[in-house]
Amino acid sequence: MMVASASQAYAAQSSALVSQDASPSTNNSSANPTKKTPPPAKVLDPDTGQHPEDQDMLLKDMWGVRPWLAQYGITFTAVDINEVWGNPYGGTKQGAAYEGMTTLTLNWDPEKVLGIKHGLFNISALQIRGRQFTGENLSDLNNISGIEADRSTRLWELWYQQGFWDDKLTVRIGKLSLDQEFNISDYATMFINSSFGWSMVSSVDTYSGGVDYPLAAPGIRFAFQPNANWTNLFAVTDDNPNGGSFCNPSGAFACDPQERHRSGTHFNFNTGVFVINELQYHLNPAPDDDKDKNAKAGYPGTYRLGGYFDSAGFPDQRYNAQGQLLGNPDNAQTMLKRRHSWSVYAIADQMIWRTQDTKESMGIFGRIQTSPGDRSPVNWGGDAGLVYKGLFGREDDSIGLGWGFGSFSNRARQYDRDYADSNWRIRKTEHHLELAWQIQATPWWELKPDFQYIFNPGGGLNLEDGSHKRIQNEAVFGFRSTVNF
Repeated sequence: MMVASASQAYAAQSSALVSQDASPSTNNSSANPTKKTPPPAKVLDPDTGQHPEDQDMLLKDMWGVRPWLAQYGITFTAVDINEVWGNPYGGTKQGAAYEGMTTLTLNWDPEKVLGIKHGLFNISALQIRGRQFTGENLSDLNNISGIEADRSTRLWELWYQQGFWDDKLTVRIGKLSLDQEFNISDYATMFINSSFGWSMVSSVDTYSGGVDYPLAAPGIRFAFQPNANWTNLFAVTDDNPNGGSFCNPSGAFACDPQERHRSGTHFNFNTGVFVINELQYHLNPAPDDDKDKNAKAGYPGTYRLGGYFDSAGFPDQRYNAQGQLLGNPDNAQTMLKRRHSWSVYAIADQMIWRTQDTKESMGIFGRIQTSPGDRSPVNWGGDAGLVYKGLFGREDDSIGLGWGFGSFSNRARQYDRDYADSNWRIRKTEHHLELAWQIQATPWWELKPDFQYIFNPGGGLNLEDGSHKRIQNEAVFGFRSTVNF
């Protein structure tokens, strides 16, 4: 089982998912397509150390600690997420489970101490707990929740960012988690399934599940925004955060990529180079945060075209190093390496309706991605959905319906056909539907009832060895609580 997406975890830290003028916002300010990308330090009020749009965090000013830290340019945030899940129907077995994650983040703006303008130091840590519900009960290609991961307390990101030319160009260097900025749909952050964050193709087809939550890798990132309409993101990192061998979600080379280096303090430089670029076009960016001006502007949207290249070797999905069929268990299960891999993707986020006072709006999103089939278990994937903001007249409440899929490559299907056991099923396409309702109970507390239905789990995996019966479609109910401290 590959663990994915962690933009979902990152997005879950936000107390409001849908902005008044455009699309779902996250703590990553670059996800808002209507605003110039500022350095993350501006997300918090520099004088109070709190969110400027939310002065009512659970701990408020932390008994004076936040304002005291802010004098030195330091801001501290803590976000706690707790979930319960159950599948009364389908899966490898039925049951319920708890999952949780706490994120601690410390930012330092060096201007107040050293006089260095447009700089930012960031360090974050994760405490992950609970069961691996997807692996134990469902066997889906991607996790049912974006926070699901191996239990650990670990360093996450550690980087320094410097802005130039009034932050039109920012350079970030250190230990990075690429899913915080790349290959993300703004509206899709409404949903919990990890496939709506760091994509299924990127998760399944890369080493360790990709440079994404809960992993990070040494690298450098450049963000260039010459004007309000255009942004280009470019990053170069190590391609394998944990430094282990390639892992498939199923079939040959199966393993758990998170078993190694659970502390997050490993900095791997020994495998391949991962290069990713994303060009963004922001349609109808709002002039500022003024509601009246936003209402007069056209419907905003963001359109992204991106791709990555990985210089490492990747296992052929059908043949071993001797050119024999991997599907024959009598042949050596050795790796025939294909030189490098790549993927391209396109994402669209577009508002399609809003009221004059901008308190209610509706937006749609879509993403499609592909990769080479001879070295990719899943070489086609995508998702799409609809998000409505302002449910029942509550400005910060939203409801969304999303769909996604991942298709096994022809080469991976040939592996299944080659398998000597006549009961072995040929994996095809997994689909998932999600209905999520976001309730902003208080400025610091968000609740989210969630329903997901998985069609053809694992692309049609066998329910058990020796049986041709596949894992049945799954009905999954969940509930998430997010508290901003």
